[in-house]
Amino acid sequence: MRSRIIAAPLRAIVTALTIAAGMIVAVHPGDAAVKARVDFDKTFNFSQARTWSWNPDGAGQVIAARSQEDDSEDIKRRAEPIIFEAVNAELPRRGIKPANGAPDLTLMYYLLLTVGSSTQTLGQFLPSVAQWGLPPFPQSTTSISVVEQGSLVLDFSSNGRVVWRGVGEAKIDTDMDQKKRNALLRDGVRELLKRFPPKS
Repeated sequence: MRSRIIAAPLRAIVTALTIAAGMIVAVHPGDAAVKARVDFDKTFNFSQARTWSWNPDGAGQVIAARSQEDDSEDIKRRAEPIIFEAVNAELPRRGIKPANGAPDLTLMYYLLLTVGSSTQTLGQFLPSVAQWGLPPFPQSTTSISVVEQGSLVLDFSSNGRVVWRGVGEAKIDTDMDQKKRNALLRDGVRELLKRFPPKS
């Protein structure tokens, strides 16, 4: 009986945090807006990559904290147009153009909304990759911690293999309005793509 009483408020907190995440992760006042980290395949020649397209099997995926009230599709409907707009604005500045035919690189995003943190020290760049269902990254990379509230991941792939991964991390602020959340999402994309292509 007591465990049921404790579980109900906990479920409500998880639900509230997930709904607050809504369309995008937001930050607490005074914190750095987006903490960006990138890693890439050192053997891949990025100077040869001139064109890109979204992954033909799906441009992205939203993975929200597990609860019965999660609505990942609703979050995706609101977040995806902002991500598309920001990516389409940034990539031409990096010398990468949309492909007319087969692209040199395909891009996929992941928006991970969580209420806990985890770490992975067995060589995977993003913790618990199997848990999230993300494609594998070369084992030579280092691991990082996923921030407690949310992460935006951008993956560039070549021939089905991830060659560049950027992770933008931020905390959720339940008081931030939708306009500011959208602006933060654009900032997240911009901060990640500032680091693309990597310098040799």
